[in-house]
Amino acid sequence: MQLYQQILTVKTDGKSLCKITNPVQDIVTQSGFQVGLCQLFLRHTSASLVIQENADPDVLKDLANFFARLVPEDAHYIHSLEGADDMPAHIRTVLTHTSEQIPLANGRLMLGTWQGIYLWEHRQRGQRREVVVQLMGQ
Repeated sequence: MQLYQQILTVKTDGKSLCKITNPVQDIVTQSGFQVGLCQLFLRHTSASLVIQENADPDVLKDLANFFARLVPEDAHYIHSLEGADDMPAHIRTVLTHTSEQIPLANGRLMLGTWQGIYLWEHRQRGQRREVVVQLMGQ
């Protein structure tokens, strides 16, 4: 078993779900691994990683709308040094994930037909996010 690691930098356009499946698969391909495990870790506390529907964009809109109602930005939070969207972004991150694991087979991520990997930006302004892509395999 060997290890391979690379940092994937993602520039977001503000609050949105940014599909990162292809750049992650590119890193898997660069590694040369045919079988193994892909671990993703997002190095931030106001964004998330999710594996979600990749065919119908309405699913992503519904998720965003649901989280906007679940964790509103106009509530009175104590932590507000970086703006009204800061604490809601932290709460949304707690409710989702900052890491994911995906098996590899035949040099490919073993995602289901309708699954994609998304970086979910919870802040209003665009950000520069880093995802650690670590592969174990052969």
